[in-house]
Amino acid sequence: MSVPLVRLFPLDLLKGFVAVGRRMSITQAADDLCLTQSAVSRQIHALEEQLKVPLFVRKHRGVAFTAEGERLFRSADSALQQLQDVVAEVRRNEVHRPVTVTASIGVTGLWLLPRLGSLQRTHPHLDVRLSASNRISDLRAEGIDLAVRYCRDAAAPPDAMRLFGENIAPVAHPSLLADAGPHDDVLLELPLLEFDDPRPWLQWRGWLEPRGYRQASQRGMLRFNQYDQVIHAALAGQGIALGRLELMRPLIEGGQLVIVPTIRSAPPSPNAYWLIFATPDPRNDVRRVAEWICEQAEQTVRMSTHPATT
Repeated sequence: MSVPLVRLFPLDLLKGFVAVGRRMSITQAADDLCLTQSAVSRQIHALEEQLKVPLFVRKHRGVAFTAEGERLFRSADSALQQLQDVVAEVRRNEVHRPVTVTASIGVTGLWLLPRLGSLQRTHPHLDVRLSASNRISDLRAEGIDLAVRYCRDAAAPPDAMRLFGENIAPVAHPSLLADAGPHDDVLLELPLLEFDDPRPWLQWRGWLEPRGYRQASQRGMLRFNQYDQVIHAALAGQGIALGRLELMRPLIEGGQLVIVPTIRSAPPSPNAYWLIFATPDPRNDVRRVAEWICEQAEQTVRMSTHPATT
């Protein structure tokens, strides 16, 4: 029958006992515990008083177990070693585990990466890992803390936080528009940069056909399988891209890209960007990164209410 917890001896005494048992020396155990020899001796004596049995036989050059002491050591040493291992793992996870954020390749390259300097200035001691991937990850199974997802409102998880919506417009390097024709004529005069994606609001066909164009630009199309490649090509002056304005607002505000003037503006896309937590009770570092992402999203929304145009 087990002893009730209330009648169990103070477990701090067990550390001294196990330390001596591992070394079979009070002197070396005292060094391990950063205590004096007399302090360790008092712990052993106090434990023996609690148990009413001797645990060690004192010898000239060390100690030896009694039968009761050896029996207690076998259990106590194993229990304390397991506790040491668990504490080390818990501390390692809490202190050294980075906050892992996943997002699509385009969102990571165009929206998250340019803003990381702000996070480092605000929280210089945070360890953050970005995972750029276009596939839907199992957050818990893959050790991911936060995800920025792109989907319709109905597809967002119930506990997801909406960051911002999406508006689409043609964008290009300013140098391309210097000698361009008026309004939509420029769409036929310059190469078009196409994102190979099944969603119609991200493709030129969905933009041109409602405006009466039956063919693409006379200068042809360049196609890319990643959205950030489309924007890098636009920055290099290689053609006109369909810009996801919320992702590239800093590029427009900075004059690196301009919105191409057209007769009509496109309606907002049906998708938005959402922040998803892997767990409903995240650790403090994850909360800090999530708060920073939401602050950046609020800035994006404010910038979108004052669009920059040519």
